[in-house]
Amino acid sequence: MDWLQGLSAEMIAQHWTVWLAVLTAVLYLLLAARENPWCWFWGIISCSFWAYAAFALYDLWVDALLQLFYVGISFYGVYEWRWGGRGGKDLPITTMSWQLHLWIIAGGLLLSYLIGYLFKAYTPAAATYIDAFTTTFSVIITFMVIYKKLENWAYWLVVDTVYVYLYWSRGGYLFALLFIVYLIIVIIGWINWTKVYQKEGPQNKETI
Repeated sequence: MDWLQGLSAEMIAQHWTVWLAVLTAVLYLLLAARENPWCWFWGIISCSFWAYAAFALYDLWVDALLQLFYVGISFYGVYEWRWGGRGGKDLPITTMSWQLHLWIIAGGLLLSYLIGYLFKAYTPAAATYIDAFTTTFSVIITFMVIYKKLENWAYWLVVDTVYVYLYWSRGGYLFALLFIVYLIIVIIGWINWTKVYQKEGPQNKETI
């Protein structure tokens, strides 16, 4: 198979920054699925290397900007997870209202189109509309993760599936496989967070 040969060749020839981005990204998501605040530390490392790879190797400029955004916002994530709850305690898992979901989806799609149009018109970047979609919603979902919104995992399922296609279409088979692994961890994270949410009691079920 062409893709299997391509994957083998890519794994052999892959730049060391890509391997570090992939391995630390998996570690980040595994820790996030377990509600471990150390996930943000590994996220900073992963996104730093990922930004370089997205820009220099795959010509995905919007995704590179997204990774740089992740680096900065991760410091805020550490603070919220450790001291963002009532009385400076750990932040509890909560949910969102359906009205907020509608605003997020509508606003995210509109912003994705605008960003995709601008990058298509004024840069040589590839797959601008798909790249803009994954970038826009990844930023939105990151804030859901920071504030421990249970539904973040459902959004990640959609976005990570699109990422599989995006990187596969650009020949980034290693990153595409990473997102397949992500999908598995996302399901595990959704199950784990749901269990915690159900155990934390009514006092923590703040729905917005």
